[in-house]
Amino acid sequence: MYIVIFVTAGSKEEAQKIIQGLLQEKLVACGTIIDGAESHFWWQGKIDQAKETLLILKTRKALFPKVVKKVKSLHSYEVPEIIALPIVAGNKQYLEWIDESTR
Repeated sequence: MYIVIFVTAGSKEEAQKIIQGLLQEKLVACGTIIDGAESHFWWQGKIDQAKETLLILKTRKALFPKVVKKVKSLHSYEVPEIIALPIVAGNKQYLEWIDESTR
């Protein structure tokens, strides 16, 4: 099974550091950075907002626990967003590439 993981980071540089760390360990096949996201959220009992960078990661579900551990080790947030959604269908060659690119 394949998943897409969303992670928000405090800056583009932090997002790049996270993706590079995940790629080097072959925990994800691909990471996409979308800079300029604006997040609104509850934090410490009040509504807050922040400019963030969104990472979209593609990998295998079996690697999710290792991805979480690695992201936490590289992330500056106390409670980083690390959420996964299943890929219910996809280009067969692309999914095979995910298999070949991860361990």
